[in-house]
Amino acid sequence: MDIRLLVLRTSNPKLLAEFYSLLGFKFEYHKHGNSPYHYSATIGSTVLEIYPLAKNQDEPDKNLRLGFGIENFDQVMITLKILQVDFAQEPTQTEFGFMAIIIDSDGRKIELYKNN
Repeated sequence: MDIRLLVLRTSNPKLLAEFYSLLGFKFEYHKHGNSPYHYSATIGSTVLEIYPLAKNQDEPDKNLRLGFGIENFDQVMITLKILQVDFAQEPTQTEFGFMAIIIDSDGRKIELYKNN
């Protein structure tokens, strides 16, 4: 089994795509069928898509938590600090590996792991 698709919904797709681009995601802006325009990036066999909020949705789900292994971890941390991204946890060694927890532009906590 593997994860093939993750969809984040937001009131500002462009802003959220720019935020995740800081982590190394390379997004395309497109649509297929009757879907709205959205941002899409592929990580291995998983597609991360950023869509506008659904019609019945007032705000993004802030309880969703994601974790990503980062190849250039140290440089990404420097960039995030320069851009004053909010950190819920500074980079530290944990039982799960060396990691930091940041907060995306919608308020979701995102775990970033240092890949060796």
